[in-house]
Amino acid sequence: MSGEPMDMVTAAVLLLLIMDPIGNVPVFLSLLRHVPKERWRPILLRELGFALAVLVGFLLAGRFLMDLLQLSQESISIGGGIILFIIALRMIFPQRASHLPEEEAEEPFLVPLAVPLIAGPSTIATLLVLVQSAPQRILHWLLALLLAWIGTALILLSSGAFYRLLGPRGLMALERLMGMLLVAMAVQMFLNGLREFLQSQTG
Repeated sequence: MSGEPMDMVTAAVLLLLIMDPIGNVPVFLSLLRHVPKERWRPILLRELGFALAVLVGFLLAGRFLMDLLQLSQESISIGGGIILFIIALRMIFPQRASHLPEEEAEEPFLVPLAVPLIAGPSTIATLLVLVQSAPQRILHWLLALLLAWIGTALILLSSGAFYRLLGPRGLMALERLMGMLLVAMAVQMFLNGLREFLQSQTG
């Protein structure tokens, strides 16, 4: 049996870790604290839809962007690994004050819930790496993105319950565990890009 389904699942897990819905739960709760609770679900569904549209757009236009900017697969893989590593360090050593606005009296729209909290630069960079590494498997990457988005949506739509169940310390511990997993995946992405670069130079 081909390893493609496992590759798709691995990509979905990677994207889910990068979207970091657990770490975004307290951020979302803070951004919506001035909004009536009956509006929370419609707002989250709208912002999740915006984020999915942005991510699918980058996934489908990935090869065109790569050709336009004349970027190699190796440079994207190495750069993506570095970005993921930085994101993972921030998950392990969070600085919450830099993420939260002091006051948000109006209902959020597109920014910052959809972009960059869900459809952030690290997620977009990962999609570009995937589509550049195997452009013929665009449907697999689309399915992986949909799986990660569904997981993110389920967690964020249950943000109130998660916060009550785990509390601030529990959420922080879980986010740091996810950060540790993401560190390993970031290093692997960097090493893959470096190996491909060295092989292209010696070949």
